[in-house]
Amino acid sequence: MLDGELVILGADGRLSFDALQQRLVTSAAKARAKAAELPASFAAFDLLAAGGVDLRTQRWAVRRERLEQVSRGWVPPLQLTPVTADVDEATEWFEVLPAAMGVEGLVVKGAASRYTPGRRDAWVKVKHRETREVIVGGVLGSISHPEVVIGGLYTTDGELVVVGRTVALKPDQAAQLAAALTAARPGHPWPDEITSYRWGGLDSKKPLIKVEPVVVAEVTADAATQAGQARHGMRYVRLRAELRPADLPTLPDNGASA
Repeated sequence: MLDGELVILGADGRLSFDALQQRLVTSAAKARAKAAELPASFAAFDLLAAGGVDLRTQRWAVRRERLEQVSRGWVPPLQLTPVTADVDEATEWFEVLPAAMGVEGLVVKGAASRYTPGRRDAWVKVKHRETREVIVGGVLGSISHPEVVIGGLYTTDGELVVVGRTVALKPDQAAQLAAALTAARPGHPWPDEITSYRWGGLDSKKPLIKVEPVVVAEVTADAATQAGQARHGMRYVRLRAELRPADLPTLPDNGASA
């Protein structure tokens, strides 16, 4: 019994969550053709049982050794996730792989840790986050008390599209942002409601408070994207009053949509 995940590498050599989503929503009649078009690999990172023996109470180092033994005869699409006990090597992975392959970061586990389903106290996920600027195109909450920023960028053909949302703002961040926002004039391209399922949320549609897309904010985001949008919540850092939307890079015309 293995613990792992399915991954798909795109033509650019980066991990593609979009491709996985296409596989998930493909009808049974087209599944075989889609699998050939978008082949997936299974990356194993833990061994829970082997030969009828439950290994979850064994130390991680023991489970990893057994996993490497079990995997000796594997061929693609079965593969192992790489591991290292060398801090310098792990640091290099952390600095290089997010940009090169879209890897979100590292998972750090104690060599003596046991496998505890549903608990994360035995390991730590260290996400690689980069700073970027986005246009504040809307907020959740209200203009006077914004709770969440919906960030956007323009495409090369001039369309303002959603690129992600932030996690909840802190009171001082909300106050700073509120002072710079202006209600949108007619013609704002975004809808009146927005759902959070695209960012992994479970709630239904929420009113989107549209604002004039003239304010630029600095945020941090990890490397995971879906359909051009940040898969996980971005973190608001500060206003960039010295920047204008025209100062920011544009997206290809097939970028994300609101």
